[in-house]
Amino acid sequence: MILTVTPNPSLDRTYEVPSLDRGEVIRATGDRMDPGGKGVNVSRAVAAAGAETLAVLPLGGAPGALVAQLLDEQGIKVAPVPVAGQTRSNIAVAEPDGTLTKINATGPELTSVEAELLLTAVRERSTGADWIACCGSLPRGLAPSWYADLVARAHAAGARIALDTSGPALLAALAERPDVVKPNAEELAEAVGRPLVTVGDAVKAAEELRELGARAVLASLGADGQLLVDDSGAHFASAPVDAVRSNVGAGDSSLAGFLIAGGTGATALASAVAHGAAAVQLPGSAMPTPSDLAPDAVTVTSEVPMDRVLTEPVS
Repeated sequence: MILTVTPNPSLDRTYEVPSLDRGEVIRATGDRMDPGGKGVNVSRAVAAAGAETLAVLPLGGAPGALVAQLLDEQGIKVAPVPVAGQTRSNIAVAEPDGTLTKINATGPELTSVEAELLLTAVRERSTGADWIACCGSLPRGLAPSWYADLVARAHAAGARIALDTSGPALLAALAERPDVVKPNAEELAEAVGRPLVTVGDAVKAAEELRELGARAVLASLGADGQLLVDDSGAHFASAPVDAVRSNVGAGDSSLAGFLIAGGTGATALASAVAHGAAAVQLPGSAMPTPSDLAPDAVTVTSEVPMDRVLTEPVS
């Protein structure tokens, strides 16, 4: 069972449009509404794969009630923590060429009591969990050390932690030695404070995060693929994608694939890439089912192409 923690969930509305023209009335060619937030998306991807999951998240107001309803309709168990503020609503606009414009709301401010209730909910529900996936930004009211506190408490209880966040929250949590962290290229560059131009740059940055405490680093490098750096060394994996339809939730689907496959080693990395490649070819934040996956198309190698220039270098 994979338990997910989403401190700042959302109600996500995605519109598909022929083109995004500022100042014009645009008629959408498609739209969908999904429960959102990185941890929520991991739970959705785990459920779509037919595995067991439980989503722990603070919910408030009408948007929060709708998030819970949508998750229930997808067969996902929810452990809601009621909060006084209203759950945020986000908008994404997807163009045919794969360009995605997102408008993310700030979200509610959690009180110290609500922050502690969220930690308590994780502790009470984590019994029997194979992994606890802590994902996304922290809402107002939660200090950057909140994830570090969660990792410390989870480890004390014998649980394994996958952490997908960025900035000060990521750096603060590294000291508690999360079992795996999952930055994208931009988050990885931000964490080490320098640009990433090649795959080798990403490998070195991942090694530095391990030196700071991460036991393993699963780094998404966009169209180039993914990198796993752990005690066994570095592995690089990629898969062809015919056309990018939407990358909303693709990284979360990738993390779900990694954890479903055990959360360690080259086999889990291959699963991560298969899930991520499938997700970007689906509309909105739809999560892939087993029939969407093409595992045979994934290439995994320990001979990492260190000199390969990233398709989208991070400055």
